[in-house]
Amino acid sequence: MERETAELIDFIDRSPSPYHAVDNAKGMLRDAGFEELDERRRFRLDKGRSYFVERNGSALIAFRIPEEASAFSIVAAHTDSPVLRIKPEPENTSSGLYTTLNAEIYGGMLAKPWFDRPLSIAGRVFVRDGNEIRSHLIDIRRDLLMIPSLAIHMDRKANEEGLRSVQKELQPIFSESLGKGGLRKLMADTLSVDEEAVIDSDLIVYCRMKGTAWGKDEEFFSAPRIDDLGCAFSAISALCESGRGSSIQVAALFDNEEIGSSTREGALSDFLASTLRRITLSLKMDEEEHLMAAASSCMLSADNGHAVHPNYAEKADVTSKPRLNGGVLLKYSGNGKYATDGKSGSLVRALMDDNGIPYQAFANNSDIPGGSTLGNLSMQGISIETADVGMAQLAMHSPYESAGARDPKALKALFKAFFERE
Repeated sequence: MERETAELIDFIDRSPSPYHAVDNAKGMLRDAGFEELDERRRFRLDKGRSYFVERNGSALIAFRIPEEASAFSIVAAHTDSPVLRIKPEPENTSSGLYTTLNAEIYGGMLAKPWFDRPLSIAGRVFVRDGNEIRSHLIDIRRDLLMIPSLAIHMDRKANEEGLRSVQKELQPIFSESLGKGGLRKLMADTLSVDEEAVIDSDLIVYCRMKGTAWGKDEEFFSAPRIDDLGCAFSAISALCESGRGSSIQVAALFDNEEIGSSTREGALSDFLASTLRRITLSLKMDEEEHLMAAASSCMLSADNGHAVHPNYAEKADVTSKPRLNGGVLLKYSGNGKYATDGKSGSLVRALMDDNGIPYQAFANNSDIPGGSTLGNLSMQGISIETADVGMAQLAMHSPYESAGARDPKALKALFKAFFERE
């Protein structure tokens, strides 16, 4: 297996929630010499130094400032994936037999693959500590939950119909004991705090299956959350390893892309625009110079796209037929869902040609419109020339997705070349 793919699988395994993904990214950045900033404090930046700032625990922007720069090179990705989110006061004993947890769908998930898999809980828990409230990451790293399918004998149309009721069918079994408080006690015990100190939480249900290589020559790999931790990890890893370029190098990880990005840590927020302005303010640029820098900048919006499915080839575009291990996807959309146009596309193509990076074009079947992503949304806050890129994958939005084992190396190589360009 390529080193980049093995490192990605390890990062995914350690990042069951967006909060864990950001925490692990921060660890990578600290190891590479980046200094942490606080949005609530004045930015005091020096040329030749590297920094990062987080927002609400699930979004992060990291950047490196060269000695001389008048533009930004930005790679943007997202930390969230479609999952089940646990509701407040979730324990339900209405069956009189078991305790299930009340959960709701977050994002456009493929629901059926969540059945009959080992699941667990991760996220963050808020604990009262004297007069302060502290946030703690939590990951119950064991097989804790299961959503069992109804036997085919009791539902003869199960293979013909999809999910009929989230509220009825997607409630995982938690315990054979009845009553409230078991989940809160489990959180308190895991964090070694008193139950009474646990006052709130943001928890998700996640797939416990480990990432693995497969295929005749192990040319493929599968894991949870390849969309979009594959791009997020590659962006941070490339930034940590990049040499100096002529621009301010920026890796931006947003949350909540799967539900429209309209949160304070999403791509529609002011997080990117305000951070870029604070950088230029610290570098003594006036408003005119800041606008000139933005107009001279370029961004890669990094989110995965669909490979041709061998059993459903008719779902793909008739001429754009991406494949696993075909290299970086360069994504186009005539309706503006992706930001790539001829100009930004040619810049990225030339960069990949010059660096020997394999790539392929992607467009949706004209009868099957795709969803939007980060690039066209973030431009509502700050307009920067943008191209949409990513990896080709299968089973997008399943709890266990598949991709080509050589593609993470190509994607990281693009990001590194993009950061280091003159």
